[in-house]
Amino acid sequence: MKKVLITGAAGFLGSHLCDRFIKEGFHVIAMDNLITGRLSNIEHLFPLKNFEFYHHDVSKFIHVPGNLDYILHFASPASPIDYLKIPIQTLKVGSLGIHNCLGLAKAKNARVLIASTSEVYGDPTVHPQTEDYWGNVNPIGPRGVYDEAKRFQEAMTMAYHTFHGLETRIVRIFNTYGPRMRLNDGRVLPAFIGQALRGEDLTVFGDGSQTRSFCYVDDLVEGIYRLLLSSYVYPVNIGNPSEITIKEFAEEIIKLTGTKQKVIYKNLPQDDPKQRQPDITKAKEILNWEPKVDRAEGLKKTYEYFCSLSKEELNKKEHFDFEKYTLR
Repeated sequence: MKKVLITGAAGFLGSHLCDRFIKEGFHVIAMDNLITGRLSNIEHLFPLKNFEFYHHDVSKFIHVPGNLDYILHFASPASPIDYLKIPIQTLKVGSLGIHNCLGLAKAKNARVLIASTSEVYGDPTVHPQTEDYWGNVNPIGPRGVYDEAKRFQEAMTMAYHTFHGLETRIVRIFNTYGPRMRLNDGRVLPAFIGQALRGEDLTVFGDGSQTRSFCYVDDLVEGIYRLLLSSYVYPVNIGNPSEITIKEFAEEIIKLTGTKQKVIYKNLPQDDPKQRQPDITKAKEILNWEPKVDRAEGLKKTYEYFCSLSKEELNKKEHFDFEKYTLR
């Protein structure tokens, strides 16, 4: 039985990856310090013999006994509220954390796949974004703690590949959604649905003309799985190229939820990307992958998940003053 270590396993993406690798017959070692992850995302796996959980911070030395075939490094705050509240931890998991994972992979002769992000492209001047675009990132802006942590992760990973000959893979993840997202974590989809379910007006930052491209989580996991088992070592975009403006997306959420709220507008946070759309040519050619779930179907499943949450969780707001962290 192949053995895989998944860091950030109790998070949104990490927990879905645990499900997939269990389904594929792997022995899964899940690791999370629970700073943003939730045990409820993986508690259904605890009774399984081929699943174990380590409550551990990957920014500290990692020890895993026995053999190890694969490591998926998904530990990192991923939402604006999280990485602006805990900027130092965000930088540490992207530097010390990746160093520890790569060191463990070298010791175990394991293959590593790291979760990078479309945020490495910053506020892009190239559209759609291709993997050979180097990005337009402000390293000292409020988003820099996340963007630069991910860019450093990529550089460190490639250094281990070229210097040590380590088997490495890099996935650049674009906006992803689905069950197990946290409501009101600063990301647009759960924020909109949370507001709609509470009867609040939907908040759009800027004039709503900025674009995003939303990929359903099952499609993303499929792309990641194929990339891990491929022979390609350079970054690959995994996302859905179906682009939509934030204003149009807010209107889709209002229609989906059947609510009567209006859209209200606030100032756009500093360095917020104006456009985001993946070029997935490489994923199609190398992995024979492209998304299968259209936005209407994915949104319906995600909305049903949020409707199943308790009133206590629904009404729990995670407020953050983005303007306070905007450099003038």
